[in-house]
Amino acid sequence: MTEYKTSENKGQQGETLLKVENLYKSYNRNTLVLQNVQMALKQGEFVSIIGPSGAGKSTLLRCINRMIDPTSGSILFDGVEMTTLNKADLRSQRAKIGMVFQHYNLVSRLSVFENVLHGRFGYKSTLQGVLSLFTEEEKKLALEILDKLGMKEFAYKRCDQLSGGQKQRVGIARALVQQPKLLLCDEPIASLDPNSSKVIMDHLKDISETMGITVLVNLHQVDVALKYSDRIIGLNKGSIVYEGIPENLSNMAIRDIYGSEIEDLILE
Repeated sequence: MTEYKTSENKGQQGETLLKVENLYKSYNRNTLVLQNVQMALKQGEFVSIIGPSGAGKSTLLRCINRMIDPTSGSILFDGVEMTTLNKADLRSQRAKIGMVFQHYNLVSRLSVFENVLHGRFGYKSTLQGVLSLFTEEEKKLALEILDKLGMKEFAYKRCDQLSGGQKQRVGIARALVQQPKLLLCDEPIASLDPNSSKVIMDHLKDISETMGITVLVNLHQVDVALKYSDRIIGLNKGSIVYEGIPENLSNMAIRDIYGSEIEDLILE
């Protein structure tokens, strides 16, 4: 197999990869979606963000890769300040950040293999992208990643013929073929049944541990965050109200994170 090129300290947590400071996001003068967010992620770390709907979890992820622009603050990723990059430099830097979406964002009429190769667009010229010009090495890499995720046998199947869990594995493969340093996952199991959710979370944890890729995942399920995370961040009304290891997530901390939405979340 071709060696997967990621960080040098594969499988080990290393230097700080992402540092967010004084991050604010507002869509109008009266409503702050994110307020003074400060966080740092190490290479190879698996971090979950939990919080109620509307807490700003998705907005935070989209600010990090600049799918949306923050109102103010600093986002230092892999030694580069993201908030000041021009369009060309942002495209290059964003290629190091894989994104996994709740609703997959696949092209249904295309095959699994074709969808995964779309993850290489960040490295292509406009013409190469339009003509879908991929190297043999890129094709080999795509198939190896599909094999790792248990999806190689579906490589030439249309994506609209897959189950939800299978589609999400294609979404993860598309992100991994970028050979990213950071994987942002926005509610990746929200639309899945428990068995499929476990498969996805097991893969994401394995990616963090064996590839040295930093994984930042938004979750609604506190029990899942407790099981898989190296660290948990609790977000409420755009502010971080908890940050720590899973073992320290107390009932009081859960109340701070979820407020009145705690009936089914309190730890036994």
